[in-house]
Amino acid sequence: MSAHPHDAPHAGARSTAESVGEAFEALSSAAPEGWRVELIEGDIQVRPPGTGAHARVVGLLVEQMVEHRTNKGWSTRTGLGLLLPGTDPDGRVAPDLVVAPRGIYGNKLEYQDPAEVVMVGEVTAPSTVTNDRLAKRRGYARAGIPFYLLVDREAGTVSLYSEPSGEHYTRDVTVTISKTITLPDPLGFDLDTSEF
Repeated sequence: MSAHPHDAPHAGARSTAESVGEAFEALSSAAPEGWRVELIEGDIQVRPPGTGAHARVVGLLVEQMVEHRTNKGWSTRTGLGLLLPGTDPDGRVAPDLVVAPRGIYGNKLEYQDPAEVVMVGEVTAPSTVTNDRLAKRRGYARAGIPFYLLVDREAGTVSLYSEPSGEHYTRDVTVTISKTITLPDPLGFDLDTSEF
């Protein structure tokens, strides 16, 4: 005789997390190339590839990170998946950019441990703006990622969140798009947002 999951104590929560994880895996496997499937605070989000305008801003960010950073021991990546602990199941996201030490994440894992990440960046789109402003910011803070750069095209602002504590960043600096915003070490330069 076998026990059904609903017969075991606390199995409902476990089975819900497992079913969400299984649904995420199925959707992720079936998604067309370029589509983004993320698991954010227990919700599965499926999004088409970004627009040309979105890709242009991400590209401008990456170019400045590579050209101006003072510490060349860091690399900037796009499309790198990260695990975000603190929810059941753990979150799985693909930030628009990730800054981490050069030479790590050379494995074949689809989602990486964020412990070595110094900064993540997101560029909003109408379909992602709420998650980028709220749920992802909480997830990045819970993961202890020191800096979160948010280019909020809908609000016309660029924000740098820092000093994570629990699920919040305790410090933020916001400028309007067109101004510069200072990125601290290990990046150590003023990011020019005039072309965003």
